[in-house]
Amino acid sequence: MEKTMTFEEYQTRLKSIRTPEDAATLAKEFAAVVMAAVPKPEPKEEPAPKTYAKRRLGAPAIDRDDLAFEPWYDVVANDNEAMVISLYAKGLTTRDISRYMKAHHGLDISQPAVSAVTDKVFPLVKEWQSRPLSAMYPIVYLDGIHFKVRDAGKIASKVAYIALGINPYGAKEVLGIWVTDTEGAKYWMHVLNDLKNRGVDDILIAAVDGLKGFPEAIKAVYPNTDVQVCVVHMIRNTMKFLPFHDREAFCKDLKEVYTAATADQGRKALEGVKEHWPQYRAYLRSWEEKWPDLATFFEYPAPVRRMIYTTNMIENLNRQFRKVTKTTTVFPHDDSLLKLLWLAQADFSKGRSTALRNWSEIMAQLSVLFEDRVLF
Repeated sequence: MEKTMTFEEYQTRLKSIRTPEDAATLAKEFAAVVMAAVPKPEPKEEPAPKTYAKRRLGAPAIDRDDLAFEPWYDVVANDNEAMVISLYAKGLTTRDISRYMKAHHGLDISQPAVSAVTDKVFPLVKEWQSRPLSAMYPIVYLDGIHFKVRDAGKIASKVAYIALGINPYGAKEVLGIWVTDTEGAKYWMHVLNDLKNRGVDDILIAAVDGLKGFPEAIKAVYPNTDVQVCVVHMIRNTMKFLPFHDREAFCKDLKEVYTAATADQGRKALEGVKEHWPQYRAYLRSWEEKWPDLATFFEYPAPVRRMIYTTNMIENLNRQFRKVTKTTTVFPHDDSLLKLLWLAQADFSKGRSTALRNWSEIMAQLSVLFEDRVLF
């Protein structure tokens, strides 16, 4: 233990300094006394490091501690199988997973074995696809994505029908995924009937793209639903026919249509675009034909308008689906496509049950507009 130096001793030593060496010796002794008086911190217990699946060739990091919380954990035999499914849900191919498990976990698992492990989720997929739903959804977005699937020895284009609902508490919910041959209003009616059979009695607003017959199919199943055709889809479909040198000026005029304060002002602005651009009147004919369903959002306050005038909400979901499925050029069958889409939505839906921004304000307005139909 270092000896304590009193003030009187310090003063005496200070007066006795004759050379720089004497000063350096005193400074060293004084510093040692001061440091000895400083209490030493107690050693902290370091937390055990989390075990992650190492990243290689773009493989996502997976926390082994979280595997038990995966929605598919109950149907697998061990953590290794849970990790295989987690990697598959993030878009890795069976070949990538086989190589990854061998390189980082010393586990020999063939590509067919990887497929067999991922097939264990099929009971969960069927259960999810037939689960009961809420009686009322304020907003439902409907859209389809095209994929290549092998069918009867040939490569065919299939459509995955996606229904994304916003429940009364403002949380996004994938209501279902249906895979079939082509996209059409007739099959959308089948999708809507399936939703109805699973307990969805009412949809306040349905936001859709410009597919012919879509609004009529919705009205056939849900006659009281307000249908909003995506304005952004209409703009894209119109702009692709215009020459490049006119696009900027035409877009500026067209913006006056969908940013108008009322439907009447929007229709008047549309007439103005027709007069200003007579050479492009043919491209605006679809706006006139679909105007009743295009102008639906004008009936709502600004916060609701921003949510329904475009189907960007479900297009963001579709982009996530495409990101996961881009490594598979052709799916071997419909069930393999449905399996991956279900795994993908389960993966990126984890922990995302919070309400959308400003949802309390939006729901308060909808409660006034649909006083007898809003249910919690």
